[in-house]
Amino acid sequence: MLFHYIRHGDPIYDPDSLTPLGERQAEAVGKRLALHGVDRVFCSTSNRAYLTSKPTCELLRLGEPTKLAFAEEGVAWRRLTADDDNGVHTWLFYSGKHVKLFTTPEVAALGFRWYEHPELTEFKEGMEAMYDDIDAFLLSLGYEHERYTGRYKIVKPNKERVALFAHQGFGIAFLSCLLDIPYPQFCTRFDICHTGITTIDFQEFDGFAVPKVLVHSSDAHLYKEGLPTKYNYGKTF
Repeated sequence: MLFHYIRHGDPIYDPDSLTPLGERQAEAVGKRLALHGVDRVFCSTSNRAYLTSKPTCELLRLGEPTKLAFAEEGVAWRRLTADDDNGVHTWLFYSGKHVKLFTTPEVAALGFRWYEHPELTEFKEGMEAMYDDIDAFLLSLGYEHERYTGRYKIVKPNKERVALFAHQGFGIAFLSCLLDIPYPQFCTRFDICHTGITTIDFQEFDGFAVPKVLVHSSDAHLYKEGLPTKYNYGKTF
């Protein structure tokens, strides 16, 4: 299986939609995915993710994407946010005090059980529930996660190209689970730009598969279409 994770385009959060730039980004990523083909498309239940997926579905004549409630950004927000040093409620990877804690030897030593650190126990229930949802989704695609080993038992061989359109905060947790990289290490070192494509090849070996990242948060389609490549409204790369 070749799996694409795509963040939604430049958003309008209220009402949930895309800006004109976001619409053009969605068209650009659709053209890119249509070049090599996609067999199945999923998206979160958020309208901005759905609208980003539409050009891909239309170009490939796939009909409507399958919506996944657990991939909606609000679910991840409730589970992986906290107040920062200034009292602003934000993602853990944007909170200075949490990033500092995430990069300590004590948290690193806990690995996948990072939420057993005395200052992080409030995130245990939410993180475990999120990982259960992600593993159930991957199992539906034919891969049973042998959690924390870095591999998957092949329950049903899958030669499809699959795309999931969703979000930044959810996507970081999703990829950390899929790739068996502890969340504190992943969220402090990797990010996802608008319509950035992360492509993962589930390489198969004698009954099991090991997911390998081919590209992470690639925005080559934006360059090709002459669109600006400002990351999160800030730096241009």
